[in-house]
Amino acid sequence: MSVHSKYTKGEVALTHHIKKAAVLGSGVMGSGIAAHLANIGVPALLLDIVPTELTEDEKAKGLTLEDPQVRNRFSQSALKKLLKQKPAPLTVKDNLQLITAGNMEDDLAALSDCDWIIEVVVENLDVKKKVFEKVEKYRKPGSIISSNTSGISVEAMAEGRSEDFQKNFLGTHFFNPPRYLKLLEVIPTKHTDDKVVKFMKEYGEDVLGKGVVLAKDTPNFIANRIGTYGLLVTVQEMLKGGYSVGEVDSVTGPLIGRPKSATFRTLDVVGLDTFVHVANNVYEQVDGKEKEVFDVPAFMKKMLDKGWLGSKSGQGFYLKQGKEILQLNPETLEYEERKKLRTPALEMSKQEKGVKGKLKTLVYSQDKAGQLLWDIIAPVLTYSAELLGTIADDIVSIDRAMKWGFGWELGPFETWDAIGLEKSIGKMKEQGLAVPKWVAEMVEKGITSFYKDEDGVESFYQNGDYQNVEVNPKVINLKQLKKQGKLIKKNSGASLVDIGDGVAVLEFHSPNNAIGLDIIQMINFAVDEVEKNYKGLVIGNQGKNFCVGANLAMILMEAQDDNDFEIDMVVRHFQQAMLKVKYSSKPVVAAPFGMTLGGGAEVCLPAAHVQASMETYMGLVEVGVGLIPGGGGNKELYIKHLNSLPNGIEFDLQKVANKVFETIAMAKVSTSGDEARSNNFLNHADGVSVNGDHLIYDAKQAVLSLHERGYKAPIRKKVPVVGESGYATLLLGAQSMHLSGFISEHDLKIAKKLANVIAGGKVPYGTEVDEQYLLDLEREAFLSLVREQKSQQRMQHMLVKGKPLRN
Repeated sequence: MSVHSKYTKGEVALTHHIKKAAVLGSGVMGSGIAAHLANIGVPALLLDIVPTELTEDEKAKGLTLEDPQVRNRFSQSALKKLLKQKPAPLTVKDNLQLITAGNMEDDLAALSDCDWIIEVVVENLDVKKKVFEKVEKYRKPGSIISSNTSGISVEAMAEGRSEDFQKNFLGTHFFNPPRYLKLLEVIPTKHTDDKVVKFMKEYGEDVLGKGVVLAKDTPNFIANRIGTYGLLVTVQEMLKGGYSVGEVDSVTGPLIGRPKSATFRTLDVVGLDTFVHVANNVYEQVDGKEKEVFDVPAFMKKMLDKGWLGSKSGQGFYLKQGKEILQLNPETLEYEERKKLRTPALEMSKQEKGVKGKLKTLVYSQDKAGQLLWDIIAPVLTYSAELLGTIADDIVSIDRAMKWGFGWELGPFETWDAIGLEKSIGKMKEQGLAVPKWVAEMVEKGITSFYKDEDGVESFYQNGDYQNVEVNPKVINLKQLKKQGKLIKKNSGASLVDIGDGVAVLEFHSPNNAIGLDIIQMINFAVDEVEKNYKGLVIGNQGKNFCVGANLAMILMEAQDDNDFEIDMVVRHFQQAMLKVKYSSKPVVAAPFGMTLGGGAEVCLPAAHVQASMETYMGLVEVGVGLIPGGGGNKELYIKHLNSLPNGIEFDLQKVANKVFETIAMAKVSTSGDEARSNNFLNHADGVSVNGDHLIYDAKQAVLSLHERGYKAPIRKKVPVVGESGYATLLLGAQSMHLSGFISEHDLKIAKKLANVIAGGKVPYGTEVDEQYLLDLEREAFLSLVREQKSQQRMQHMLVKGKPLRN
């Protein structure tokens, strides 16, 4: 299977073409990389060492060390684990067929067919060199070889290898899990051919879907060097200031633009053994004050001795007992009730909308939260600046590495800009904290920020002047385009933006991108405007999620006020807007990503084309709040199923109705763009973008392609339905589940309403009905359920608790 057969990509510099890859080492990282290659359609050979002893199970089966299933045990076992791991490494389970298990004695000859060989064996230089010695005997000239090392010298690994090996060799450090974490650090050696580096950067971005940074061959490269330093500084400040584990985590997470796992929950997820290994890697290669920081505190070494590694061992900095989560006391190594930090500065920071404002408020306050955050952030800023030129050539690479690898909202230099360069340096000098010479000189010249944004063009400080930030042309930044005057129209819920080449994008930006009248009005305006003046429309945005559905709070409020007329009007308007999208004379392409639920899915289903992100979680989930889809989702999913069937071949209409009913009644949500295709939310002509940053670009290309092919709006056709007899069939399963106690009386009532809509009401089997008739059935069912007290209780519960209520 070609890598170009399944995903939309830009042109990659064709110095190489990767048709097949090999991954050496089938541990969590190795198998995860193989899975990611399979996800993008690249067949991968997964090899590991040959076992030296039989397991009890193998002995019982009468196997010997010479049997292939024993010799391939490690890689075969890794493949089985891929199907069970969470989060899932594979976008769909069928991708496993693209991975072939083998071993590093019998199957090395197969490396001669591979265009890219990735080493992911144990972090030991001698072991890696021995592996590369074997690889050299079998690889074909010109094939790329890389190491996924997290910090061993890439230069040292290539010593003694041939010229062709060395010029095609480099480090490619993926972050775990490879499917989900964006960062790929590419580490060339002095021998690596520039064309190979360029190819790997482009391939990483355009095909693997990564954010690629070029790193220098130094201990732990960029992200792990700074991230580990920051974590250890935080631990040391916790001990020094007498803070608890829970108190530190309560202020080092989303409050300052870091992941929810904050500091110690992150360490529990990573594993203390892994963290200590990474820290020791730097400790052994640096000296002075830096060495002191990378000396892991004694209590963490005791935890390691006790096997308290975190999630994988069942306890670490936290221990779950029943429903309660306890925190570790680092002094006594006993678990106690978890605490949170509460201070006046934290209350003040809540008044600030964005992370930048919160940070500025907090780091200059004098209470416990402010002091802690200053003491852990300031050293990371100066450390990052000291390492410029050593770990990376520019501040952009450092900032991107921390954002893409550690999930920081702001990189170190962006953070420094946010808290104010002059003010922070003043405070650093007062405390005797050394400010790197180049930063001090920069400020002395009157330059007071690392980044500038002028008319939507971002630049960064480098060697005494500002340079434009290099951006992949496939990254369309809507925020920057609006600064450049490309806004066509906006209201409180959405904006219409000109993205060039005759294409406009409709961007949702209401709270949670929830659909209300404001968004519906902009959908109508956008289609009208595009039909007059543009080649086509993209519906997409660059928020956290594409759209999590309709404005549930508004619907509940109107329902509790018995305002049926208002709800009926909103639902009618939404239905008509979706018909307008479907029958637009210009192509409308939906670009979903992340959560695309309820009304979000309903926006995508009628589009001429869907260009989804690989990470798209799409589903019609309204039954979870006691409703059914009301914006045409039932009808459109049913039609999408019908359209996916081959022309001219008889099919069972009841099976189609059953599948759609099951998908909606069980609120099935895809776990990827690929799975959305297998659930028929996407058809085979729709696309999946591996790189989420390229999604708007890919959707734009889809619009232009449809336009060039002379796009015509679909012809309005009648829809065959299963009618009354089909309705009875649809309900059989639901009634059985109700009798068995699996679903409640109210669940059954919702199922009856849904079955009536999918079946097309009280008409004979095979009757062809028009779309408006189906929309009216859908709207009537939706309105009747909104009036139900139990549905209102479900909506209330979802809004307050964020999870479904079973009543």
